[in-house]
Amino acid sequence: MKSVVYNPTETREERLTRHLPMVKRIAGQMAAQLPASVDIADLEQAGMIGLWDALERGLEQSAAQFGAYAAIRIRGAIYDELRRQDWLPRRSRTQERSIQKGIQALTQSLRRPPEDVEIAAHLGWTLEAYQAALAQSSLQLVYLEDLSPGEGLDFTERHADNSIAQPDAALQDEQLERDLQSAIMELPERERMILSLYYQEDLQLKEIGQVLDVSESRVSQLMKQAVMRLRASLQAHGAAPAR
Repeated sequence: MKSVVYNPTETREERLTRHLPMVKRIAGQMAAQLPASVDIADLEQAGMIGLWDALERGLEQSAAQFGAYAAIRIRGAIYDELRRQDWLPRRSRTQERSIQKGIQALTQSLRRPPEDVEIAAHLGWTLEAYQAALAQSSLQLVYLEDLSPGEGLDFTERHADNSIAQPDAALQDEQLERDLQSAIMELPERERMILSLYYQEDLQLKEIGQVLDVSESRVSQLMKQAVMRLRASLQAHGAAPAR
């Protein structure tokens, strides 16, 4: 069966308009995995730039090839924009990596979730220094730079290839969800409860502290420690690359 080629008389603006739903769909999917502070309109604007770039470079592709290629360019442009807006200082990111690796090593050796004092001792930090590092950490499960670890190239340039279609990510997403559910079940009971109260019951940190009879700052520390454990577990399953 012969591939359908785009009408050569169709203008770039017409093609752009025809693929706007793809931009909105991809931006919406990515926004669902990002902090609420990220404006979906910004993602859509970046995605539009990726779509326009795809139209500039992929004029001779078949319909199926262009759809896959455009999705790569759209997603890549959004990743690159988010990386440029990354708010976490490099020093804090380095500390997070150290904590994550420490948790992973201790979990493997102890065969149980390590206590915060054990993590601090493993890192050679005081408990106060460890808790201060937690306070500066983020709640992001997987970093954008983890998703695009190449040297000297942005996500779009590394993944754009006119000759191949975008791999279907559905199975990978399902595996990530299973790994995440498993990692949550392995959390210490109190940390698992905090995540449940925060994300499912919509309680504020202060309210969770009242339920658990701890301070709001302690709830924040435990929540971020839970995220560190989840990252370590996902990395162990190959879902989140180490840095």
